[in-house]
Amino acid sequence: MRIGYYQYEPEFGTVAKNLEAVRARLEQADADLMVLPELFASGYQFVSAEEALRLSEPVPDGPTTRMLVELAQRRRMHIVAGLPERAGSQVYNSAVVVGPSGFLGCYRKSHLFFEETLCFSPGDSGFQVWDIGQARIGVMICFDWYYPESARTLALMGAEIICHPSNLVLPNCPDSMPVRCLENRVFAITSNRIGTEARGGKEPLTFIGNSEVVSPRGVILRRAPRDGEELAIVDIDPAEARSKTLNPYNDLLRDRRPDLYHQ
Repeated sequence: MRIGYYQYEPEFGTVAKNLEAVRARLEQADADLMVLPELFASGYQFVSAEEALRLSEPVPDGPTTRMLVELAQRRRMHIVAGLPERAGSQVYNSAVVVGPSGFLGCYRKSHLFFEETLCFSPGDSGFQVWDIGQARIGVMICFDWYYPESARTLALMGAEIICHPSNLVLPNCPDSMPVRCLENRVFAITSNRIGTEARGGKEPLTFIGNSEVVSPRGVILRRAPRDGEELAIVDIDPAEARSKTLNPYNDLLRDRRPDLYHQ
């Protein structure tokens, strides 16, 4: 199975331009599964909830999801990508899952970071897993990684690959995802962006790049540079994520002790 990410720098608010840039690059991608960054076509640093609402779109009928579906069908690939989702008067930081058969579903970010709490409603979709034929994939978005329950929940639901659209500004995630993969025996694709945004007098946000594909053994199979655009594709065997056995006596998921895990 060929999986990958596209790390790039979107221009804030120019959704049509960003969509065309991403479409042109993914036309060159020979992959089964591609992950794009969080809010990949809108940009990240909204100055108000009203601006987030203005740039949000319905799912699956908005232009971003429609473009992704058309591209996925033409290129015979699955795509996971982040966008601001409008649902009535609510705006969610979401990620859509699309493939050759069309729109598969939408995940709404569970753990909002920093000023996202001023612009988005907390996600209410819960974690989900989709069977795309070659593998079962789950989705978490950016700051969700900070909560080990996110990846563990997806692993317990049967995810073999965790798709992780991100706009990372803190330095910790790239070196932490190998632990998330090791403790759950899953692959992960973290697709981050690059560049800096400083809007409306706010403090600048500099995105750290370092998108990566990590194996169930915690090995970084590919990592992007900190500040450069990169489309990367890695060959994997999803079956590596199906055994949780460490040795003849230990199985990572079977040996859990939820009766002792108190809130």
